[in-house]
Amino acid sequence: MPTESALTSVSPHRIGYARVSSRGQNLDSQMDALQKAGCGKIFTDKMTGSHMVRPGWDQLLEYARPGDILVVSELSRMTRSLMDLLTTAKLLEQRQINLVSLRENIDTTTATGRCFLSMMGAIHQMERELRAERAAAGRISAKTRGKTGGRPKIDPERLENARILYENSDKTAAEVCEIVGVGRRKFFSHLAAKRNDSDKT
Repeated sequence: MPTESALTSVSPHRIGYARVSSRGQNLDSQMDALQKAGCGKIFTDKMTGSHMVRPGWDQLLEYARPGDILVVSELSRMTRSLMDLLTTAKLLEQRQINLVSLRENIDTTTATGRCFLSMMGAIHQMERELRAERAAAGRISAKTRGKTGGRPKIDPERLENARILYENSDKTAAEVCEIVGVGRRKFFSHLAAKRNDSDKT
């Protein structure tokens, strides 16, 4: 006769989520990847406008239970920015739902995956604080020159954050650039400059 623990123990489900953002795209490649990853149920959304209305995502959150594993083919199918990623990751954590992203090789069922998301959160917070400090300094400087407004230059802190993440995780440069939101050419230029400076010291 099964014990009480055996009756209450339920294996986690692997639940897939796929999304396309235009009429010209299809879900086939994402669906194939999710099925190969062992997803027994897959929720989908087809975005045809600028509004983030995602009935499939809402249904997924209603369906998922604590301990389940949400699988996406890549993070951009689930979120559209670093801030959105961190907000979504926090929501999943509160619901005790793990996250696996196949392309970026992120798996929060592992210590490495959880550490990676924590590092992303710390970098995002530091980036926000640095941006606020820089904006305040810029306003003061502009005021002393009698100028207001203006388009900000490329964010050097974001490039530096990408370098830190690249050198302290197992992610590829392409993965880091996509997650942090910087161009590969600028990232490699920044990386080379930092390494040249290090060689001189």
